[in-house]
Amino acid sequence: MTAQPFPAYVVWELTLACDHACTHCGSRAGVARDGELSADEALGIVGQLATLGTREVVLIGGEAYLHTGFLAIVRALRDRGIAPALTTGGRGVTLELARELADAGIVYVSVSVDGLEAAHDRMRNLRGSWRSAMTALERLRAAGITTSSNINLNRLNQLDLEPLYDELRPRGIGSWQVQITAPLGRAADRPDLLLQPYDLLDVVPRVAALKARARTDHIVLTPGNNLGYFGPEETLLRSINPRDGDHWRGCQAGRFVMGIEAHGAIKGCPSLQPAYVGGNLRARSIGEIWREAPELAFARTRTVDDLWGFCRTCPFAATCMGGCSFTAHSISGRPGNNPFCHYRARTLAKQGLRERLVPVTAATGVPFDHGTFEIVVEPLGASDPTYSPERLVQITRAPRS
Repeated sequence: MTAQPFPAYVVWELTLACDHACTHCGSRAGVARDGELSADEALGIVGQLATLGTREVVLIGGEAYLHTGFLAIVRALRDRGIAPALTTGGRGVTLELARELADAGIVYVSVSVDGLEAAHDRMRNLRGSWRSAMTALERLRAAGITTSSNINLNRLNQLDLEPLYDELRPRGIGSWQVQITAPLGRAADRPDLLLQPYDLLDVVPRVAALKARARTDHIVLTPGNNLGYFGPEETLLRSINPRDGDHWRGCQAGRFVMGIEAHGAIKGCPSLQPAYVGGNLRARSIGEIWREAPELAFARTRTVDDLWGFCRTCPFAATCMGGCSFTAHSISGRPGNNPFCHYRARTLAKQGLRERLVPVTAATGVPFDHGTFEIVVEPLGASDPTYSPERLVQITRAPRS
């Protein structure tokens, strides 16, 4: 029997105000959105989430701690039996804030660390950002808070995976999420920054090897929803426990995942594009939007007939349903055909082929926007005219002080 969809896991963007201006930020954070929810409005949302059965809320930004109601919202979630968590760049995490978070009942905090110091500071566009992130991990741990980390993987930092793990492990993280940078927001403006689909032939086995290593260190490594799928390492990548036989089960947006934007917009996943906004909680209740908005229901009703390209012919189509929706949409302007797939890259490689993404149209300059790409099929050993280390340095610029 299929479980009835409900927003079990909610990612709530409290504000787009941010103390970073990251070169890969999907929401183009930095300045608050127009008409962001007040502290009182935000507190009023908590009861609706509790009624809908929400189990965990991850507070994000921008930087969530820049919202005036931040700590009150954490306490309200805790008091209604919802596990509050935080994802942060860590720049403003003082020891005092860490202690306040512990007192407020935060369950865990994930600090974003996008590579070793040079790559991280360049991606975060700020010298000293890496050191502040590592200091944040140490301060949170000192306050007794369970810590985690996450990385946005791309061509600037892909070689940092293993040495970054060596930096994070002694700092006491309990989990680590590895996802790939999708062409959303500012990352859409920097196509040379992105992995190419054939890069998964190298990246996925390395992530799997790190997961096996992390298990011996009692660290849970999880792949992001846009990293996979169905290669020989799939069970290892998706399973929490070694005895589990888990695998990717399709996009959960609008099924058991929901995103809330800072001005009250509701969508099925926090990274989905504006076209997937189902309504605003200032006009309708969250429950009504969740139950009635077709923009949130697409993953509930999707069938194999909605897939196209390689994904339509894939033997895993009925289970995978085209992988991560926002990633596929950010490439072709619609979901259902996702070239960032390990099985797909391996299948083509056996034929001596690979896929390369070539930019066609540019992004428009709003949060979670995207351009479009042509998917070019070419010989596996072809040179890549869209990429050079020199170009990467140019497009990401020297970080500001």
